Amino acid sequence: MRFDEAQAGALEAILRWRRDVRHFRRDPVDEAVLAHLAETMALAPSVGNARPWRVIRVEDPGLRAAVRADFQRCDEAAAADYADERASAYRALKLAGLDAAPVQLAVFTHIDPVEGYGLGRRTMPETLRQSTAMAIHTLWLAARAANLGMGMVSILDPAAMELIFAVPEDWAFTAYLCLGHAEWDDDTPLLHRAGWQENAPTTWEMR
Repeated sequence: MRFDEAQAGALEAILRWRRDVRHFRRDPVDEAVLAHLAETMALAPSVGNARPWRVIRVEDPGLRAAVRADFQRCDEAAAADYADERASAYRALKLAGLDAAPVQLAVFTHIDPVEGYGLGRRTMPETLRQSTAMAIHTLWLAARAANLGMGMVSILDPAAMELIFAVPEDWAFTAYLCLGHAEWDDDTPLLHRAGWQENAPTTWEMR
């Protein structure tokens, strides 16, 4: 299939307007939309076609509270690592949408799946985690195309997440995602807007 200019422009718009969302409305997301997004993850590339991502939709209030508590603990520890001026800026950032996001997903990587039969990962086993990352990015773009926002909560202890969700030993925590209707649309990253870190262009080094 060949894509026309309008389709290419739509893809660029989705990429540009994909943001790491922290501010969510509390209204629920239609279940049919969520089912479609789950199916979309299967379109992501993966090493050896192993499909190593494992996704838990977190609805239990106790599990959500446990994740929130671990975030708070890790957040305080992170703030303590910064010098006074940067620590103040850090504490002013909104780093998670845990309190309002109606849909929350804990994503793990199966680190030695039978699927794929080891193809492509014998010398680079990290390609399994990279495959999960690509599935997450695929979900992120699909969510934005569905006029939803998504945010990744990275200030968490992976070992704690694996204990909280009592996952098998060969599942490694990869990401915790918040999903829902964003409070507003914005094509400027929050960290850029807050003065923490501006976007920088990507350059391709010639050798």
